[in-house]
Amino acid sequence: MRSADPAMVPAAGADAAAGADAAAGGPAGSPAAEAEPQLADGVARLRRGMRRAARARGRDGSLPGELSVAQLELLSALADTPGLRPGQLARSLRLAPSSVATLVNGLLRDHMITRTGGSRDRRTALIELTAAGQQAVTAWQQVNAQILRAALAGMTEASRDALLASLPALRELADAVDALADTADPAAG
Repeated sequence: MRSADPAMVPAAGADAAAGADAAAGGPAGSPAAEAEPQLADGVARLRRGMRRAARARGRDGSLPGELSVAQLELLSALADTPGLRPGQLARSLRLAPSSVATLVNGLLRDHMITRTGGSRDRRTALIELTAAGQQAVTAWQQVNAQILRAALAGMTEASRDALLASLPALRELADAVDALADTADPAAG
């Protein structure tokens, strides 16, 4: 029996690594793979910066309805997908059901949402925005637009043009990240 040439035998996991390379935009050492850490850092810094700027505005009362960022994000999720149940909201936002229950109770008290049905089991109730809740979402979108407008004003014209040109790719990236959140294995940790 002839033994295989070690150079011709793929290493364990080579197929998985090749698949990961393709999914990541190319093999290790490619321009796309080398840019990934910078892109990940840039997106993370933007996300943190947007939240910090929004919270800074909130300290002087300019967040809509004097709500927290978490409450506004829950309202935004309901605006995107009306009539969710509490468990669906928790999965959508990747929050613990108890955290969603706390947010829902506060928003009910503030008349930002309604809960219908589920009189015996609140988990089966449908949660919907009220007119005040929709106004808060619209105002939240305006806060985010104001933050971006102020930040863009401090950038060079070339950088602003580059950002505008990248909007289709940014939308595609956001959709891909959302899809990952929707299909992630909760047991994976």
